[in-house]
Amino acid sequence: MNAPTAPRRRPRRAVRREQLSDEVAARLRADIMTGTLRPGTFIRLDETAAALGVSITPVREALRTLRGEGMVQLEPHRGHVVVPLTRTDVEDIFWLQAAIAKELAATAAARITDAEIDELDRLNDQLAAAVERHDTEEIAAAEFAFHRAFNRSTGRIKLAWFLLHVARYLPGQIYAGDPQWGVLAIARHRELIGALRRRDVATIVTLTGAEFTDGAQRLIARLDEAGLWS
Repeated sequence: MNAPTAPRRRPRRAVRREQLSDEVAARLRADIMTGTLRPGTFIRLDETAAALGVSITPVREALRTLRGEGMVQLEPHRGHVVVPLTRTDVEDIFWLQAAIAKELAATAAARITDAEIDELDRLNDQLAAAVERHDTEEIAAAEFAFHRAFNRSTGRIKLAWFLLHVARYLPGQIYAGDPQWGVLAIARHRELIGALRRRDVATIVTLTGAEFTDGAQRLIARLDEAGLWS
């Protein structure tokens, strides 16, 4: 009997191409969710590739991903066009995120350790420092790190993964660029940390849900202001 062969490793170039495709998809997804790319807009392969400094291939693959998500559709002989984004679509996305996040929050209240709560405190301090420096990218990264640590403390890895998957539709940069949002996020995190130390399940779940309610209201207000639904 022949010895089993080791699985082939994919070339580094293929891995990098997948990363580029994901990055392009994330950029286009955010532009669609914020109204920068409006419904009915055709996304041209060559123009998009040139604007993002990539080849056409990752753009084509990114559009295939977004087509599967229902964010663009392919019109024969014309290309990919942005499909309508309704107010209900936005509300549904945030509702789903809130539903998963509140379930995770209730579990965290029972399972999180004192050391993990201390880590959340440290991560919130990092967010506060980023907000003080008005560093948008650092704010977005610090906010992500805080919630990742919080969700991982539940031990419900699959459910946390589903939340991360849905969170792709949350355009974090528009929140990170709003100084008022940053100050509010820090204050809410401090309330959450206090509630975690008290094991106050009701407050933990309420605060978690409030973050998504606020996020939906801010995005809808931005899209209204941009005249997306006028």
